[in-house]
Order: sequence, then structure tokens, then C-alpha cells
Amino acid sequence: MTALGFLYPGHSAEDDYPRMEQMLGSDVRLQVVHTDIGEDAHRVDALLEMGSADRLAAGVEELRLAGAEAVVWACTSASFVFGWEGAHDQVRTLARTAGLPASSTSFAFAHAVREVGAGRVAVAATYPEDVAALFASFLKASGTEVVSTQGSGIITAAEVGTWGWEEVRAMAHAGDHPDAEAILLPDTALHTAAYVQDLERDLGKPILTANQVTVWEGLRLAARRVNAPSLGALFTKEPVVQVR
Repeated sequence: MTALGFLYPGHSAEDDYPRMEQMLGSDVRLQVVHTDIGEDAHRVDALLEMGSADRLAAGVEELRLAGAEAVVWACTSASFVFGWEGAHDQVRTLARTAGLPASSTSFAFAHAVREVGAGRVAVAATYPEDVAALFASFLKASGTEVVSTQGSGIITAAEVGTWGWEEVRAMAHAGDHPDAEAILLPDTALHTAAYVQDLERDLGKPILTANQVTVWEGLRLAARRVNAPSLGALFTKEPVVQVR
């Protein structure tokens, strides 16, 4: 049994995690602990507070007691908003506090882009444009070429959590770019676990979503590889086939 721990801010799309645990179809347990979200706003000052060391540290002991082998801060915006170096400091502090290997969703995206072999990506974000641009800057710092970035102007995670298939599909299509080798949907408040495979068939390229890459990153930290085609190209080496 591989036990992975996730610090998830507030309550929006956390039900993606038990869904993905079933999709993995293996001896993998995904333990989610909720952190205090503070002010629910995709705004830089609120995000910096949401990702503060004290807020993350509060949930660490519960994950340790649950037997987690690694911990991932399951939030994109409240990690990349610190910048490339600041986000490294954030996960180093988390690792020291937890006494476990640690990462965040932002680094999960950077690692997942390399895993699927995408040199150029498009970002289709729920965030306001200024926050989406900060994510693009983070990716560029990781060595990824971002060919297009589109924000949707959504301020709260609560609103994002209400989106279903039609909204997610429309955002992915609107954010695609002909030069992009993968499309990134960076918000753990967005339900995507049930949609990844259909999105890839629809758009004909790897789709990387926040909760999906977060779980993959936890497995990577624990040195586990799991074949789960329902979670997309990231979890399998099979080519993406577009349905016309």
C-alpha cells in the first residue's frame, strides 16, 4: 500500500481525489486534509496568505498520523504566486515540517509537462488574466514554452467548483493553440478527474489538469508508477487519438 498525503485548501473539488483513487485501480491511498483557505479569492495578496507556512503546517500532523509517504500542497495558484524561488522555499519548508518528501501542484505541472514530452503548452485557466499570467511566468521559469495563456476571470474557488463538463470543455477549447503540444488547466478547485480522457480525445493532445497532476506528483515522490488510462496520457504511454 502506498499512502499519499494532500493538503487541499478549503472545499471545492476535493471529491476528485476519491474518484482518482478508484481510477488508479491499485494499492494507492489518497489522504486529503483540508487547510484553512482564508479569503476565497484568486487575488495575489489572498493567495500569498493561503499558501503561508503556518496554514500548511496545520494539516501536516494529520497526514503523518495517516501514514503518508509524501505530501503535496494541492493548490496551484497559492504556490506559483510566490514565484519560482519562493515556491521552492514553500515546498522545502513543507518538507522540513512534515519530515516527508514534499511538492506542490505548480511543480507537478512543470514535471508533468516534461513527462508527456511537451515543449510548448497552452494555458486555459479559470483565473483572472493577471493571475493566469503569473502561472505562465512560473512555467517559463521551469523551461516550458507557453504559446498562449487565457484566463476566465473567475475570482472564487467556490464558483469554480460548480463547473461541470460543458464549462470545462469550453474553457479547454477556447484556451487551445495550434502550436501547443499540451493544454494545462491549472486550478485544483476545478472538477476534472472524470473529464481528462474525453478532453484528450476531443482535442487530440495531452490534457494536464491540477488535481490529476497533483496525484501524479505524489506518486512520483513515492517512486510509484501506475498505469491508469482513464486519467490521460500522463498516466500511460499510449498515444492520444483525436475523435473527429
